[in-house]
Amino acid sequence: MNKILIAILLLFISNGLTAQNKMLSMEDAILKARTTLAPQNLQQLQFYGSTNDYVYLKKGDGRDVWMKGNNKMVADSVFLTLESLNKKLKQAGLDTVKNMPAIKFAPGKWIMNINGSKIAVEPFLHISKTIIPKELAAKENVEESSAGYIAYLDNFNLHVSDGRNAKQVTTDGSKDIVYASSVHRDEFGINKGTFWSNSGTQLAFYRMDQSMVTDYPIINWSERPAKVELIKYPMAGDKSHEVTIGVYNTTTQSTLWLKTGEPAEQYLTNIAWSPDDKFIFIAVLNRGQNHMWLNQYDASTGNFIKTLFEETDEKYVEPLVPMLFVKNKPGQFIWQSNRDGWNHLYLYDSTGKLMKQLTQGNLEVLEVKGFDTKGENLFYTSTALSPINKNLFVLNLKTGLTNCITAVPAVHATQVSSDGSTVLDVYSTPANPRTIQLLDVKKLLTAKTKILLQSENPLKEYARGELSLFTIKNTTGDSIFCRLFKPVNFSDTKKYPVIVYWYGGPHAQMILNSWNGGAGDYWFQYMAERGYVVFTIDTRGSDNRGKAFEQSMFRRSGDVQMEDMVSAMSYLTAQSYIDKDRMGLFGWSFGGYMTTDFMLNHPGVFKAGVAGGPVMNWQYYEIMYGERYMDRPQENPEGYAATNLIAQAGKLKGKLLLIHGLQDPVVVQENSVNFVRAAIDKGVQVDYMIYPGHEHNVAGKDRAHLYQKVTDYFMEYLK
Repeated sequence: MNKILIAILLLFISNGLTAQNKMLSMEDAILKARTTLAPQNLQQLQFYGSTNDYVYLKKGDGRDVWMKGNNKMVADSVFLTLESLNKKLKQAGLDTVKNMPAIKFAPGKWIMNINGSKIAVEPFLHISKTIIPKELAAKENVEESSAGYIAYLDNFNLHVSDGRNAKQVTTDGSKDIVYASSVHRDEFGINKGTFWSNSGTQLAFYRMDQSMVTDYPIINWSERPAKVELIKYPMAGDKSHEVTIGVYNTTTQSTLWLKTGEPAEQYLTNIAWSPDDKFIFIAVLNRGQNHMWLNQYDASTGNFIKTLFEETDEKYVEPLVPMLFVKNKPGQFIWQSNRDGWNHLYLYDSTGKLMKQLTQGNLEVLEVKGFDTKGENLFYTSTALSPINKNLFVLNLKTGLTNCITAVPAVHATQVSSDGSTVLDVYSTPANPRTIQLLDVKKLLTAKTKILLQSENPLKEYARGELSLFTIKNTTGDSIFCRLFKPVNFSDTKKYPVIVYWYGGPHAQMILNSWNGGAGDYWFQYMAERGYVVFTIDTRGSDNRGKAFEQSMFRRSGDVQMEDMVSAMSYLTAQSYIDKDRMGLFGWSFGGYMTTDFMLNHPGVFKAGVAGGPVMNWQYYEIMYGERYMDRPQENPEGYAATNLIAQAGKLKGKLLLIHGLQDPVVVQENSVNFVRAAIDKGVQVDYMIYPGHEHNVAGKDRAHLYQKVTDYFMEYLK
């Protein structure tokens, strides 16, 4: 009997070892990381209407079915099959569908796209309504209002339809005169160009005159012969576009323009309507980006009413989120600002008087999720537990008391029910691929948590390097977060080659207390399987560490980041298992700039580098982002000269591969091409790879090709 048990045990161990000896392919690491090798999930998870019940989509007998559950400790049940949906559609006078569509379960209606039209079905009344007909859904920048009006772009001009008849609101739209679109290069939190009033009968919209901005050529290589496609790209220090805001009234079918005044080169951001739709509020920012006015305008006349308050900073102010009026208290609103060094919430009355600061401390408020039914409590996510965690909190506006809803230190993505009593919580850590749970806000300490899903490890069959997250101190005493993947079958008696990946710029954070350490794919594990140490740092300049941490790079982009990299390399090369003669450096976009900068100014540390989509001269970058962190070239000539990597190409000692998307409209290819030209002039060898058809990032199936190129480069030079 003992021999049999031993044999079974040995077989189990053998199978376990075999199962964990699979090697990731490049397709596994890059493409399947977001599909078949992603952690298990509940698709389209959402609250059902205004209830605390939840629904999600899952496969049942090979077909998609909607499941439904509640806070009771019972199994979820089938809620909607394709057959039952088609029955509802027939009863509502609609065509049936062959496949289950995505559905938003709003209060009293199911919203879905059917045959190209956006439809609302009231399933129990057996009626339906077309929200956006097929012919309009195909237009650009389509947005419907709560009153049933539809705004859209057609042939560069703004139109508004009531579902039957359309009104052309503007007539002079062109490539130079841009309407109802995102402006200011998508900075300042701007991601669209139309803003319906609460009642849905008035529409605020952007008008951007970019006729004065120099045309920039992007080559379309897929044509025969190749064609030039001109875009508007305002480079730092040059002429900027001019933006105004119109207001269209669907009742009078007339348009007025807000009197936002001079100078024409200013930024009009964070548009918000007052609860009664009488006023529009705009955060107006000067081109220098160091002075912001929160202005109030009359929506019926366009007249400027007053400035509620101003914010200034010796470096820059960056408003990102519109004012949020307090539920059931139209005379109060919440404003987000990092004026005290961290992004916090401030409560104001409608006159612009500060009532109180709602959140405090060395933490970043990341997102406001909404109010409870009475408007007494506000839900928000923050980094209060750690800069690498994202947790949900609830704040009582009257008492100021704050409670953490998601107690597990992790990266949480949450949905709060409409009454604020229940939370759908999706979270992960480096050791936990994904947990989905339902939380009762009032019974967090007493109620048993309902687990909706616990994902298995999608890499359980693969050999994996050990992942660790930790901090080191830089020269100024800041804690710098690091992520390290050790090679598979690691031994501290061996020496391993190293690949360092970084970004280092604003609005990005590489390292998180989440699955895979925050890395979006498994390339780091792929390299660990092949005997590499893979190391990442979030230097000064990175996101979610407070204003001083980010602004430390002001006017000299790269200097503090390189100092932090030197600190990191001092730590790393002190480890007994590091082969400091075989180290490579890799970064993309801002990280591509940083990689090139370090290779030029710290020769010998890294044997090879790969710089993707790199800025090489900040004078070639656009105004809104570039001037925020560098000021204008006319104001900061020393800073621009010091960070001009093209002028420093002759310093290159190691091997450097530059990669650029051939249609990149973000970091234009002029950056890398001029660096190559300078390298030729200096007799310096540099490698260059282009990706035709791709913009700033190489996406889709070609991404595996990109990472194979990067891998081959390091394997060749870090042998």
